[in-house]
Amino acid sequence: MTPTSTSLPPAEAIAFYHAHDYRIGDTVGALIRKLRLSITRCIDAEMARHGLTDAQWGPLFLIAAGRGRTAAALAQELLVNAGAMTRTLNRLERKGLLLRRRSEEDRRLVMLELTAEGERAAARIPAVLASVYNAHLVGFSQEEFAALQSMLARMVANGERAQPAQAAS
Repeated sequence: MTPTSTSLPPAEAIAFYHAHDYRIGDTVGALIRKLRLSITRCIDAEMARHGLTDAQWGPLFLIAAGRGRTAAALAQELLVNAGAMTRTLNRLERKGLLLRRRSEEDRRLVMLELTAEGERAAARIPAVLASVYNAHLVGFSQEEFAALQSMLARMVANGERAQPAQAAS
């Protein structure tokens, strides 16, 4: 089986990793995973002070931002299955942070909206996220921060180009 051209790096690409000296703990992926875990732990600890779990603050934040009006949209955005999202929404509803309303335009759809308490909870989320990310960026200059963002965005774009095209359904 011949690799597709999308899975091969361009001829001018530098090979930073080699099979003969590959050390898993030193890879960009391992460092990103460690960083993500550190960020997640810090966010979880801060959100717990506001009575929110990792599974709960994401939907609240997205609903407040207008990026998740239905359970299906939230599940897709947060990359979780519909059942897990429904259970999370049930908890948020029991906490008095969320309301479900049948759509007037399409009765099959159940629309999500925050209660006043849910809006107050969602309004606290950006400050927590900013604080945690800033703590992880201590010592970076503005130029280093911009370079880091640019490099990470370029890695994401490279990865997207390297993925095989999705078959049309």
